[in-house]
Amino acid sequence: MTPYLVCALVSLSTAAPPQTGRDIVRAMHDRYAGKWYRTLSFVQKNTATAPDGKTEHSTWREYASLPGRLRIEFEPADSGAGLLFVRDSQFVFAGGRLKSATAFVHPLMVLGFDVYFDSADQTVARLERLGFDLATVHEDTWDGRPVYVVGAKAGDQRTRQFWVDRERLVFVRMLEPGQRDTTRTSDIRFNQYRPAGAAWLSAEVAFLVDGHERWLEQYTEIETGGPLPEALFDTTHWTTGTE
Repeated sequence: MTPYLVCALVSLSTAAPPQTGRDIVRAMHDRYAGKWYRTLSFVQKNTATAPDGKTEHSTWREYASLPGRLRIEFEPADSGAGLLFVRDSQFVFAGGRLKSATAFVHPLMVLGFDVYFDSADQTVARLERLGFDLATVHEDTWDGRPVYVVGAKAGDQRTRQFWVDRERLVFVRMLEPGQRDTTRTSDIRFNQYRPAGAAWLSAEVAFLVDGHERWLEQYTEIETGGPLPEALFDTTHWTTGTE
């Protein structure tokens, strides 16, 4: 074994794990910068489950242009209803017309996608605006895999926090107090990751409240990297389709 190889192995074995959320954000960015798909489209099958167990189903169509842009079309398509997220703003449409526009930093876009495009400093600033304590980090396991947990100490599942797969460096979970009832705990999970070129794609997102699933998104007809019309993300040209 050459001295160079010995030194390399020692360096790898003694490399310190990330100490802060800022370190983890930078590691996420550096792993996939230039490798993550820039566009994404899919059909989203939704299942809403009420506390009494009754379920309702709906279908949405979604298009993403990364970083920072997401279009959601509600079916039926001729309703002209949906949402548009363009950088830190949210636009609501109904009947093909803009109904409201508000400032909104979408945490799932930041952690699941934009982190691989924006600079680490930009992502850190947005996560701090969202209230994550990036100085507090611990390690745990999730779905049998080691993870970093940013924003809370070990055993605390009430403070706003996000979980990152330690090996793949992808977002897998976010916990926070409920928005309407802060005594409850909201738990959002990116499930069923699959390879997408040199990157990854979660084909299912589950939303739980106090451990009970209330909303499930399952994605089909998934396409990555294909061209998308700029008009899809133009707030002045909302249509009921992709034309």
